[in-house]
Amino acid sequence: MSISQRLSDLGITLPQATKPLASYVPTRQTGSLIHISGQIPISEGELIATGIVPTSVDEATAVKCARQCTLNALAALTAAIGSLDKVTKVVKVGVFVAAAPDFGAQPQIANGCSDLLVEIFGQEIGQHARAAVGVASLPRNVPVEIEFLFEVSE
Repeated sequence: MSISQRLSDLGITLPQATKPLASYVPTRQTGSLIHISGQIPISEGELIATGIVPTSVDEATAVKCARQCTLNALAALTAAIGSLDKVTKVVKVGVFVAAAPDFGAQPQIANGCSDLLVEIFGQEIGQHARAAVGVASLPRNVPVEIEFLFEVSE
């Protein structure tokens, strides 16, 4: 089954790839690896949430933000390579959560990304290495930012 068919079966429509907010490129390929710059939770041109988890953003909303970051990354990847069917591995994701100092559930927030990647690509391709890190703040005061590394066929 193609990935576009899988997305359709899951009721997922990828957004348009967003433009960079500063001086960087959204994707960079070297050999069969494509790095996706940090994605923030923008949906239809608007931020899903702003603030610190769990002080002003609850965990459920932060998970939703992680899922949107993932969809945005897949949109950027599609713009770069033409088809998600070229993905041979999700290699690694780096999840940054703007969190209160005593918050320790970054892995649960990161699962919003990880679980979605496995839903879309299946276990063999979708499982990946991961870091889930709490930080004091993120660009545009978003609660979640995620960077990605994919392996693709040429």
